[in-house]
Amino acid sequence: MGEARTWRDEAWKQALSKTLRNTTRIGAGFPHASQGGVYELASPEWWTAGFWPGMLWQLYGDSQRPELKEIAEQCEAALDAVMDAYLRLDHDIGFMWTLTSVANYKLTGNETSRIRALKAANFLAARFNIRGRYIRAWNPWREGERNEGIAIIDCCMNMPLLFWASRTSGDPRYAHVAEEHLNTVLAHFIRPDGSVYHMVEFDPHTGERIKPWAGQGHAAESAWSRGSAWAIYGLALGYHHTGRDEYLRAAQQTAAFFLSRLPEDQVPAWDFRAPEELQGLRDSSAGACAASGLLLLAQQTEGADAIFYRERGEKILKSLYERYGAWDDAAEEGLLLHGTSNYPQGSNIDVPLIYGDFYFVEGLARLKGCGPFYWE
Repeated sequence: MGEARTWRDEAWKQALSKTLRNTTRIGAGFPHASQGGVYELASPEWWTAGFWPGMLWQLYGDSQRPELKEIAEQCEAALDAVMDAYLRLDHDIGFMWTLTSVANYKLTGNETSRIRALKAANFLAARFNIRGRYIRAWNPWREGERNEGIAIIDCCMNMPLLFWASRTSGDPRYAHVAEEHLNTVLAHFIRPDGSVYHMVEFDPHTGERIKPWAGQGHAAESAWSRGSAWAIYGLALGYHHTGRDEYLRAAQQTAAFFLSRLPEDQVPAWDFRAPEELQGLRDSSAGACAASGLLLLAQQTEGADAIFYRERGEKILKSLYERYGAWDDAAEEGLLLHGTSNYPQGSNIDVPLIYGDFYFVEGLARLKGCGPFYWE
């Protein structure tokens, strides 16, 4: 136990120190992926906009460093223009405003943040397709593109914004939408072996399931590891908010698949069913996200199951710290090396990713017991 505290507390110290250094350059920007040691700053409407301020809030909750709070609030304010412009809003509204406005409201009681988050929840709920019972994923970003029938596994992690909105407003409709979307995930995204599809296409008029798509995985029937991580964590959160046993069982089913495919160092390949020559390409962000989900599962179960999930989540985080951390590299802004964003598109391969850094910090916070956790 003492050894566990030693590496965990040292990792937290390292993450805080490196993040504080990064604030001097990144400030209230929106980092996405590190290239050549420097985090490229994305536009605020990009789906990862919440992870940097979310990480700042997570570290602030324990450290109370005022500069972290100040920058996180500046990032949140910058998202007002994205919400007002409307056209760039998609299913990732949950990622963006849960880690900014919900976080701020939980930590400070900021009423402006509560209103922002409720507005975001309304836009997210409005994406629900009543025939197919799913939250629509993207918008048509290019002329002639048709994707109104697409739902994706990532969206499990956006549902906490809707559950929060129901609890905060007293209006059950948001939670109804979230549950129906998660029910669609159970019915159409999870294979019998516990692996998951990234994308599933439905007929947007009838709701009929058409087919799965490869998405960011190697193939439609492969097993993209970050998709598995989204499912583990998102379904565990679904159980947290509803108490529905089917969500817990599905989270355990997807966790069993994920854990059974991990290599010796406990950090997953970007796709568990990718060709052998690509198995060496890892995704540290998938490992970090799954680890935080496993630690939540440990809180939701008892006895041997609880011990198992906590040990496996901690094992992943420890390996990320010891084998994938860039702690001694002053020329690298990322906390974790070897993330894979989108291999099929050749985008941000084998680099630090801001969401990997966020989930690593959140996982450490779970080990330390220093919430709150904004998805909950």
